[in-house]
Amino acid sequence: MDEEMTAADVAANNRAASSISPPTLLPSNLPLLSAFVAFALAQFLKLFTTWFKEKRWDSRRIMSSGGMPSSHSATVMALAVAIGLQEGTSGPAFAIAIILACVMYDASGVRLHSGRQAELLNQIVCELPPEHPLSNIRPLRDSLGHTPIQVLAGAVLGCFIAFLMRKTH
Repeated sequence: MDEEMTAADVAANNRAASSISPPTLLPSNLPLLSAFVAFALAQFLKLFTTWFKEKRWDSRRIMSSGGMPSSHSATVMALAVAIGLQEGTSGPAFAIAIILACVMYDASGVRLHSGRQAELLNQIVCELPPEHPLSNIRPLRDSLGHTPIQVLAGAVLGCFIAFLMRKTH
């Protein structure tokens, strides 16, 4: 049996073909975009919070860990909230994002205390006499973790970004 295409069939096929959007420069994945924007904004804000706290500009803060707000917390909260808003909270993607949000506990727990230990060890090494073999070692990084307030600020920022990104899409 031969099938003939009617004018309506041709028009429907043309509409379907034109509804496929061409690839764009930015991804249209709302959770991914929200996470990236939250991370970038949190890192950028560290310039200003450092200036407010220390009264000096430190451009290295934009690429470093630690400080206010927590970019890790902002990232995972933006991801989790955006997934929850887009797909609901009952799917596996939201469950994974919430479990990944446990990094916030790590940021204010283990990493914070590791940073405090590094600070103490750096102070001990500075007080060593110059002839001591460890007196010339490079200082340990002491800005590793976050205080609970920094983690909370990052989480709130991430939620805000996810809601804002949802409104613009």
